[in-house]
Amino acid sequence: MTTLYPDEKKREQEENVGVDPHESDGSSPEYLITALVQEDHTHEIQLRTMSWQKAAWLLCGDQVCLAIMAQTWSLSVLGWVPGLITMVVAGILFWITSITMHKFIMKHPQIKDICDFGYYAFGKSRIAYEFTGFMLLANNILLIGFHVLTGAKVLNTLSDHSQCTVVFSVIATLMGIVMSMPRTLKHVSFMSMFSAAAMAIAILLFLIFSGIEAAPLYGYNGDYPTDGPVKTYAFPLPGTTWVGCMNAVLNITFLWVPQILFPTFISEMERPQDFPKSLAVLAAVSAFLFIVPPAIGFRYLGQYSTAPAFGSLGVTAYKKGSFAFVIVPTLVIGVIYANVSAKFIYFRIMGKSRHAHSNTVIGWGVWAAVMAGIWAIAFIFSEVVPSMGDFLSLLGAAFDSFFGFIFFAVAYWQLYSGRLFRGVGRSVMTVIHVFVMAVGLFLLGPGLYAAVEAIIADYSGSTRPAFSCANLSI
Repeated sequence: MTTLYPDEKKREQEENVGVDPHESDGSSPEYLITALVQEDHTHEIQLRTMSWQKAAWLLCGDQVCLAIMAQTWSLSVLGWVPGLITMVVAGILFWITSITMHKFIMKHPQIKDICDFGYYAFGKSRIAYEFTGFMLLANNILLIGFHVLTGAKVLNTLSDHSQCTVVFSVIATLMGIVMSMPRTLKHVSFMSMFSAAAMAIAILLFLIFSGIEAAPLYGYNGDYPTDGPVKTYAFPLPGTTWVGCMNAVLNITFLWVPQILFPTFISEMERPQDFPKSLAVLAAVSAFLFIVPPAIGFRYLGQYSTAPAFGSLGVTAYKKGSFAFVIVPTLVIGVIYANVSAKFIYFRIMGKSRHAHSNTVIGWGVWAAVMAGIWAIAFIFSEVVPSMGDFLSLLGAAFDSFFGFIFFAVAYWQLYSGRLFRGVGRSVMTVIHVFVMAVGLFLLGPGLYAAVEAIIADYSGSTRPAFSCANLSI
């Protein structure tokens, strides 16, 4: 199998659509965007068809997720002041780095995924391309595994553990495979509307139930009132470890770093220039949902907060009634990550063949096989990893440090090299991106250490056996 790297792909695309192959990168990006869209629209299966509105739904479907309900726990570890500061700073950096990413892609509109982005950001390095491809698959497949496990947890909770947990995981996996069959993100964005709505209902019900019940039932330090009356606090409680605080910070940054998917989303927009409109919708929704519900949850749960916060509710009917809606975003978000991962593998297998963009038996057969393989590997990870939560902290440190910070600091340098301090505004943005790089390196260093320490602690205690039938109800 011959791998076509982005510069080679671009050259072939330009030759196919009549663009001057000798034209330098970025010299006529608008013309190249038009040419790429026209070339795509000659295919039987057209990818570059999303409007900015559909892209906004796709973004919201990906971001309005169960991880929001873990932010209450982060606040309970960090306290109001460090917790809210971390949330606000993470949100600001998310917006700035996302805009930098979009500007870089507009300079190189042939970018189709985060691997192409890494290739250009690091000076057309094929090593960077392959390494980014490995990180993309490792990150996404482990995340899909987390969603398989979450699906099993929802089914366990709703059915009072009526089946072996492995059975529920198989059910979630099979549902994910079926839902992942659409090959365009335009169709997946339709699912995202229902996903975001279902998660919004789950959050609203949780807030209502946590407000009307007398007290939470369960906390990590014991059932209420073992740990005293419910209380909130400005700073971490005495005895809180550095590792605990670092994992709470990673939990917040993990929620705010979805950019690993953005290049693929942009590449399937009919007008990628409009992506900032979609991003603005996401930023507004995220700023509200990532801060307000967790803050209200912390107000009512205090030190009894769990991750997800549904687990702290004392009335079983409340817990089931709110948690039930999570099954929709759990599957749909798994589908989004599976789609991006499958395309990376699929186009490397199919190359330039007509099957890559046509409704052929071979094309659909390979797509189905790749998708089934991704979900099968994710299922295995969901069963053999003892604590997916701590492994997600590991992902946040190892991968989000690159995909949320380091990549975009490097891309900024590539965009403005030689004029980094030209004017006050540019100088300020340069300093901000130096800070972005520092944050990425901090997550990659101390953050990774904290995540590994948490995993070591998992293995030193009782761990969930592989392919266990144990009840995972919240």
